[in-house]
Amino acid sequence: MYLSSITKSRRSFLKISARSLAAIGGASVVGRLSQVNALAATACPTDYKALVCVFLFGGNDGNNTVIPVSISQRTNPVNSYANYAKVRGGLALPQANLGLINTSKGDAYGLHPSLTELTALYNSNRAAVLANVGTLVNPLTLTQYQDKKAAVPLNLFSHLDQQAEWQSSAAQGFATTGWGGRLADAMQDCNHSGFPTVISVGGNVLFATGSQTSPATVTAGQVLGLQGFANNAASAARLTALQNLLQFDNGLTLVQASNAIATSGINQAAALNKALSGATLLTTAFPNTSLGQQMLQIAKVIKVRATLGVNRQIFFAYLGGFDTHDLELNDQGSGLLQVSQALNAFYNSTAEMGVSNSVVTFTESDFGRTCQPSGGSTLGSDHAWGSHHFIVGDAVKGGDVYGTFPTQQLNGPDDATGRGVWIPTTALDQYGATLATWFGVDPAKLKDVFPNLKNFPGALPAFL
Repeated sequence: MYLSSITKSRRSFLKISARSLAAIGGASVVGRLSQVNALAATACPTDYKALVCVFLFGGNDGNNTVIPVSISQRTNPVNSYANYAKVRGGLALPQANLGLINTSKGDAYGLHPSLTELTALYNSNRAAVLANVGTLVNPLTLTQYQDKKAAVPLNLFSHLDQQAEWQSSAAQGFATTGWGGRLADAMQDCNHSGFPTVISVGGNVLFATGSQTSPATVTAGQVLGLQGFANNAASAARLTALQNLLQFDNGLTLVQASNAIATSGINQAAALNKALSGATLLTTAFPNTSLGQQMLQIAKVIKVRATLGVNRQIFFAYLGGFDTHDLELNDQGSGLLQVSQALNAFYNSTAEMGVSNSVVTFTESDFGRTCQPSGGSTLGSDHAWGSHHFIVGDAVKGGDVYGTFPTQQLNGPDDATGRGVWIPTTALDQYGATLATWFGVDPAKLKDVFPNLKNFPGALPAFL
């Protein structure tokens, strides 16, 4: 449901299936009473927690985001700055410009020079890195990949497919729900007010779509809900007529479903507007950038959580521009600067609100990029696979790099193609399952949120 507009485009409406027409405001639209819940109700804690996904569209180059500087012999002697610089060629960032971070094992890495604020958050134990994460069906070795003896994600190097797989955790096949939406399904009884558990400030996205719950979409900086109705008798009459039309039962299932979506959106926009209008302003300064304003909008919604009657929330924000086939040194730096400043401001706002231990922000992206530069004089990199991601918040076991960093060697044990395409050593499912467990999902229900998690036995990444 949309809070920024009551109108769905024809294309968007036709994409609605019988699955997604259900569970608006807790009511069934198309006969869900006979359907057995796949996700049993989870016992609801009374504290507040929120997950905030920041998706970097285009495929952020992890190789220039987290850089090995000095790696101990027991960890991986090949991973050194000198070896990184050799493989990266003209894309190599000067070591002196990197933001130095250390790990619990005594290894040293450098963060991109644009990540000044994230470097400070890491070094104050408020942020962590999860290395070499990607979409996987099963754990995969180089030999299995080369010999085609194991399943691999569908259309590995396709933007649209990998964006969908990261948002859905469905590495093969067509997904109609996202893992954020399924997580909301699992926790749907925890927000008794009926206000949506998932809010996207990045448009209508697969990540937020559940089978039993519907997300809300809020456009940062815009007035929510119905517009164009003045405070006079004529406008009041038009508004009443519209409301009567939305409530009229004409017996047509799809029309009734559309009316229910519109009505729910209007009502929830009104609830959110009322809550926001009564809230005190945040004093934390946010950058006037696309991502900065999205994170400000999320902070404002978190601030009125008690008024909205919610104790579990999931948010989706995004930034584009990471498809750096050329001009990477400039374009990635600009994008990561936005990320660093926006995430830092958002963390500061959670501290201001007293919820920095209750809000976890994490990054996702289509895929990583080749360690070897692409051809041409305007230096860039091509589509690859595993990459590195950030997790931020006081609940994070910060100041450490989790997972297994790939061996920085062309045709090495982690290189799928000979160009520095790292086979992931941590699956998206494991990454998400750690976040979902912290969020409060019963471990026995994790398989409903991440169906492939059963293929990855063993302990989950312990960054929370």
